[in-house]
Amino acid sequence: MTEGKTVGGADAFTHLGDAVRSALSERGFATPTEPQRRAIPVLATGSNALIVAPTGTGKTETAMLPVFDAVAGTDRHGISVLYITPLRALNRDMRDRLEWWGEQLDIDIDVRHGDTTRYQRTKQADDPPDVLVTTPETVQAMLTGSKLRRALEDVEHVVVDEVHELANSKRGAQLTIGLERLRELAGSFQRIGLSATVGDPEDVGRFLTGDRGCDIVEVDVGSTLDIRVRTPEITPEDERLAGRLMTDEETASHIRLIRDLIDEHESTLVFVNTRQTAEALGSRFKELDLSVGIHHGSLSKPARIEVEDRFKAGELASLLCTSSMELGIDVGRIDHVIQYSSPRQVSRLLQRVGRAGHRQDVLSSGTIITTLPGDTFEALDIATKAVDGTVEPTEIHEGSLDTVANQIAGLLMGTGEIGAMRAYEIVTRAYPFCTLTQESFRAVVRELSNNRLLWLDEDADRLEKSGGTWQYFYDNLSMIPDEATYAVEDVASGRQIGTLDERFVVNFAEPGEVFIQRGEMWRIVEVDDGDEEVTVTPIEDPGGEVPSWTGQEIPVPFAVAQGVGSLRATARQAFDDGASRATAARQLCERYPTDEHTAQEALAQIEKHTMAMPDADRIVVESYGREIVINACFGHMINETIGRVISALIGQQTGSSVGLETDPYRIACEVPRGVTPTDVIEVLETTVPEHVEGVIELSLKRAAVLKFKLAQVATKFGALKRWHGSGSFGRTRLLDALADTPVYDEAVREVLYEELAVPETIDIFRQIQSGGIDIAVVSGRTPIGTGGRSSGRELLTPENADASVVQTVKERIRDDRVILFCLHCTEWERTQTVKRVPDQPECPNCGSTQIAALNPWDDDTVKAVRVSEKDEEQEKMTQRAYRAANLVQSHGKRAVIALAARGVGPHNAARIISKLRENEDDFYRDILSQERQYARTKSFWE
Repeated sequence: MTEGKTVGGADAFTHLGDAVRSALSERGFATPTEPQRRAIPVLATGSNALIVAPTGTGKTETAMLPVFDAVAGTDRHGISVLYITPLRALNRDMRDRLEWWGEQLDIDIDVRHGDTTRYQRTKQADDPPDVLVTTPETVQAMLTGSKLRRALEDVEHVVVDEVHELANSKRGAQLTIGLERLRELAGSFQRIGLSATVGDPEDVGRFLTGDRGCDIVEVDVGSTLDIRVRTPEITPEDERLAGRLMTDEETASHIRLIRDLIDEHESTLVFVNTRQTAEALGSRFKELDLSVGIHHGSLSKPARIEVEDRFKAGELASLLCTSSMELGIDVGRIDHVIQYSSPRQVSRLLQRVGRAGHRQDVLSSGTIITTLPGDTFEALDIATKAVDGTVEPTEIHEGSLDTVANQIAGLLMGTGEIGAMRAYEIVTRAYPFCTLTQESFRAVVRELSNNRLLWLDEDADRLEKSGGTWQYFYDNLSMIPDEATYAVEDVASGRQIGTLDERFVVNFAEPGEVFIQRGEMWRIVEVDDGDEEVTVTPIEDPGGEVPSWTGQEIPVPFAVAQGVGSLRATARQAFDDGASRATAARQLCERYPTDEHTAQEALAQIEKHTMAMPDADRIVVESYGREIVINACFGHMINETIGRVISALIGQQTGSSVGLETDPYRIACEVPRGVTPTDVIEVLETTVPEHVEGVIELSLKRAAVLKFKLAQVATKFGALKRWHGSGSFGRTRLLDALADTPVYDEAVREVLYEELAVPETIDIFRQIQSGGIDIAVVSGRTPIGTGGRSSGRELLTPENADASVVQTVKERIRDDRVILFCLHCTEWERTQTVKRVPDQPECPNCGSTQIAALNPWDDDTVKAVRVSEKDEEQEKMTQRAYRAANLVQSHGKRAVIALAARGVGPHNAARIISKLRENEDDFYRDILSQERQYARTKSFWE
């Protein structure tokens, strides 16, 4: 890897021919941009290169000008240039610009993707364009057609846009092998990658080129950033807004500050971390009649295009969006970016704030609005790292076996037959697969052969296309998990208003449920699984639920969590040295981009935390009752992995399950009686680090997330027809059937890659045991331990729901039905409404009070209890029934009410019941809070 040389002034354009320079003059480009100054001289030599610069800084023209120069005036037959973008279609503005260049230089440019008509595809095959703009998946299809394969033989340049988005996904891993298959046709070609700022450009360069050498042209963005972190002061206006918006004063202050910032600027993007938050904030802006559009991936394409056009035309002052706007969608000039709550990652902040002020020498201006002390500390660390250019490394998605399966079929689609070792050589030229062993490759081939997706001649060591290859390959052109999307249709107008993810529909969507989409509230009328459609009707009720979208919380990386730990330690030291909070705040403002009010609000938690401080080098363990909290600044994935190890080993020692909840700074465990912080610390201090991976893999066998992932991977291997989440297959049986196959190995590998951080956790265990990380114990709860995160804040209603909402919850649960089932005689079973359940249920047959309260559809649990020979699933159902019965026996109807709530099993019901309260309404408020938590963050772990 080499650094691209900087060429000053207009000298970069001298590396281009007369035709391109003439077109530049006509276009009005007299002076190259910074990326152009640095990259064009490198690209003009034909070298492979990775151009790293913020979104919207002209990377496309930077890459294409020297490519156009190389192509213009030459005798062309097939396709000379592939421009590959992960976006489904190039944004309209960029396409217009490329077509303008094509007209000026007599270069034919066309676009091909999944929506391209059959007529247009045929025309492209018969008369190939000089430059083809396409998607990674369409490249896969093109490599199988005889005419297109001939056209691709002439490819000399490949430009991969948004390569950072592809590098950490299976979609990108698939493309890297696709490029090696293209090399088989075209020979060597120039590879150019366009990337947003990343922490390890050399690794992304290897991903792009297969480690054949790559010039890195990196444009520094830190010096052009102006980022402020703010927590607004609550004003009298916020008190009035809170009532109008049906929310609390604090949330009202956030909405008011966003409104004021939008008013102060001409064109503002407001980024949030989840679609749920986008919808919730959007509904509040709608209430205030603000000129704000909503943009996220679950809105229909026409709805997204409409708000993009209105925003670009100036009809909307702001666009409220998720990561859907991080990529190169053109919405015109933006002069400010608001990030609501911490962006969680430095790279994400750079991409988002980098969308403002794209003109040369103009600062990219942004404000992060924070909601809790921990949120502020995190945002301060991220903002500082962004300015310093300290960005997270890109985790290359290495060695995905279902991608290998997919590409073996792709090779056979193009060649008909191929030697197994020749196929292995092509696959392992791609950087994500350079360490793939022959043993693993052969296991994949045998799995495909067993599934009748190819013929394997073991003696000749050859692979041949079979009758099932074609169908399998075209069913799996994309490596994105195949999951249904339900159309949401307004019953009144008949128009589609958006979509819902399959997992949301399966787990939550029932007739009568309420959710928000496009800033409006809707009640579900009907769910049609056959047509994959949800029919809704608009409502005015402000107490409805926000949809529980599939996307997980953006993971906070280790480096950011460590930065927060260091910030805590510095602040605590200031207090220990006698500084007041005002003095400590001023010191913080000298080092970080914030104001004294924001700093003081964040420091209040540190000031109260007078015991051992959890920081970058210290874990603090605290406990209260059966809850033990390990405060650890290690980030989402390491904390999740540590939590799984503790949960598995404590559970193994006690024979009881351990409740687990993690965030980037805490691992909260609800442990069996008798388990103490000393037991948890013993796990940390005595577990052999090399055993961590084995413990995790054993615990995964019982986890729903593995079974869910196994179904998806099995589909990609052709071992299972397309999965629908209706529970029509037995997940445990599937796991048993696929054990000791590459399908199972890949499902485990993918869960470890996406959810956990095993190597890093092993290192943490080593540091703990060598004394590099200290462990302190405190009794009771601490301000840091109870601080929590802002991600789950309910934006629509106050945290203490008002009386009308509480009454609604009461009435709904009273009218819900439950199964009452006697676990003593196992004979008596009755289904009835909650309001008809006596204060202390009792079996009329045997007089026992050991009565389980079950969901009205839970006949399987009744059968499981009654059967004498139980499988693993039935054993778990039985244990769950006994826990429910113990609650009912101890707490009577109160337990029945808690168990009847949505998503509240025996574990959470016990927590709700045991909490001391002043009145009954608080009991129902806690039930409502748990139901909302279930709806928002339903995990796929058991």
